[in-house]
This record gives sequence, structure tokens and C-alpha cells, in this order.
Amino acid sequence: MPRKTRKKADHQRHDPRGVIANDHGSDGVLDGTVGARVTGLKGLFRRSRSKWLGLVLGSLVLAGCAGFIAWQGFASRSEPSRIVLEDIPVDGRRAYEYLLAICKIGPRPSGSQGMKAQQELLAEHFRQLGAKVSLQQFTGVDPRNRSPVPMTNFIASFFPERTERILLCAHYDTLPFPLRDRINPKGRFIGANDGASGVAVLMELAHHLDKVPEGLGIDIVFFDAEEFIFSEWDPYFQGSEFFARAYVESRPHRKWQYRAAVLVDMIGDADLQIYQERNSAWWKDSRWIIEGIWGTAKRLGVSQFIPQKKYEIRDDHLALHNIAGIPAIVLIDFDYPYWHTQEDTPDKCSPLSLAKVGWVLLEWLSSLDVNKLPPVR
Repeated sequence: MPRKTRKKADHQRHDPRGVIANDHGSDGVLDGTVGARVTGLKGLFRRSRSKWLGLVLGSLVLAGCAGFIAWQGFASRSEPSRIVLEDIPVDGRRAYEYLLAICKIGPRPSGSQGMKAQQELLAEHFRQLGAKVSLQQFTGVDPRNRSPVPMTNFIASFFPERTERILLCAHYDTLPFPLRDRINPKGRFIGANDGASGVAVLMELAHHLDKVPEGLGIDIVFFDAEEFIFSEWDPYFQGSEFFARAYVESRPHRKWQYRAAVLVDMIGDADLQIYQERNSAWWKDSRWIIEGIWGTAKRLGVSQFIPQKKYEIRDDHLALHNIAGIPAIVLIDFDYPYWHTQEDTPDKCSPLSLAKVGWVLLEWLSSLDVNKLPPVR
């Protein structure tokens, strides 16, 4: 994933990825060169010369902190859901099979043979479903020695003739090494949840895009080099930042535009809890996406979409919003104790979680009216 924030088991540790306190024609290749973060709650307590005053103030501070944490929803969890796979039109078992196939390739870091094998799998899959596949190639950077690395953003376009478009995206690279693994941080990392889950959901969703309203086009994009890092201080998001800059540069001559972008990341967790990411909810131009998706989840009874803000996360949606100017949000379950460890394996993921996320996205897409979408800045 991106420069994200810490996981469920690591909320108290500093993470440099955390925000501290704060043309659609035939298949083609696009060439270029490029030369999740949780805010923490910090408190400062001072000793008082007066024992009585200290006790009073301490009680007030603790009460205030407890109220603040409850307001943020940190203690909240999704209610038990009785929805089963057979209730959902999106095929969670098939999505899970896609996840297994991706993980079977092995590690898929930027510039690797594993990444190339994954690209071939995806190209065959999306072409069979009628998409136009484009490879946005660029030269990235190895942060260890600044040497060039060939990288590729993968783009599958449905209804490419339509000018009003929705961007659905995920990163498809894996971390080169499991940097947060306490036993072997130089071990093997296959990224079942952090990498494969977002790709698998969008592979499954592609089977259902005939339900998209007339006049609305869909691009499914997989970003390279979201986390081509060898220490947690290295730069993330090379792929999404290149994509965003290319989108801006194409503005004078392209006839189409993105009306919204939804990034999915780490959404396969068997213990699924998707809170509203703070940037996504704070941005005024993106708020309608949050409201629409969580409203759809409520209507469907998918309680794993929790209508409360929790983490502020740096992910690929930042480049889409801040560079490209696209209203954008991220769907992410950041309460995942296996993040960036060797234990991020398929057995930690669930067909039902994949199905629920795909279902909510499909129903939200189906509800859109291209003539009523908010204008893009």
C-alpha cells in the first residue's frame, strides 16, 4: 500500500508514512519518465504542585480524551452481519480465486518478473471482458541508489467512447520486503491483502459493468510503485503521481474527464472494518462520494462500512485529488495486524469481504446519474 499509517497492533509506534498531526481508443502504450499514514493522538501532561489540582485536572483530561476517542469511533466495530455469499450478486468466491492466482505468482515488486507475469494475467483477463487495455510506461527510481527502474501503470477502459468517466483503482505492486516483520524483515512478501485484494475485487467487478448507467465510462487502473520502498522513509506513490501529472498535462487536448475516483486498498481482511478516511471525508469535492458509498452500504445492510471517521491515511488518492484535481476517496481497512509482514497471506482474507466491497461499489455505480454528478473543479 502507500505511505500508510500504522496497523491495529502498532498505533503507538511512530510511522513516517503517517501524517503527523495533521485517449480511449484502441489498445496502446503510453510512455513517460519520472525523474498510509495515520494521525496519532498525542497528549502532554504536566505535574501540578497541588496534588488536589492535579487529580482534578487529570480526571478532566482523561474524561476529555475518552470522549475524543469515542467521537473518533476508535472503539466502534461493525455490527454482526447475517449476509452470506449467496445473498450477493458479486461473486466473492471468484474474486478470492483471483486473489489466489495473483499470490501464486509470488512477490510482485516494481520492475520484477513477478510484476510482468501479473500484467500478462491482467491483460488477458480484461481483454476477454471487452476492455481496452493500455500500459502507461514510465521510468521510476530505485530509492537505494537513484538508478532507473521500468514501471507501468495498467489501464483497462470500459465504454472508452464515453467522455464522462469514473476511475476505479488500486495499487498492484508489492513491497519488496516485509519491512515490519519482527522475525525476518528481509523475507518473502506476497501482499495478499496489501496488493492482491484490491486487484481481485476490481477484476471481479469488471464482470458486472453492464450495469453501469448510460453515458458513464469506467477506467480500472492499477498503479505501480505505490510502495517501491526499502525503508519506511523512502518515497511512495511513484505510479499514481506519474498518472496524475499525465492527466493534468493531457487536459488541453483530451475530450473526456474523470468525475470521481475510488481507490480500494486492503479490503480483503476477514475481519473487515472500513471507516471513512479523514482526507476523503474532509475534501468538500469528494464528500458526495463518501456519502453515496456509505449510504449504499447502509441500504444493503453491509455493516462493515462504518459511518465514522477514523484514520488519516496517505495513499494514492492524494495524488489523484491534489495533483490531478479529481474528487477522490480511499476505501481501506487499516486495522490489519499483518500489514507489511510475511503473514499477509491469503488465509487472512475472505471471499465474503471481497464480495461485500464489490457489491457496494457496483450498487453505488449503478445509482449514479451522469447528468446529476457534481461539477469537477
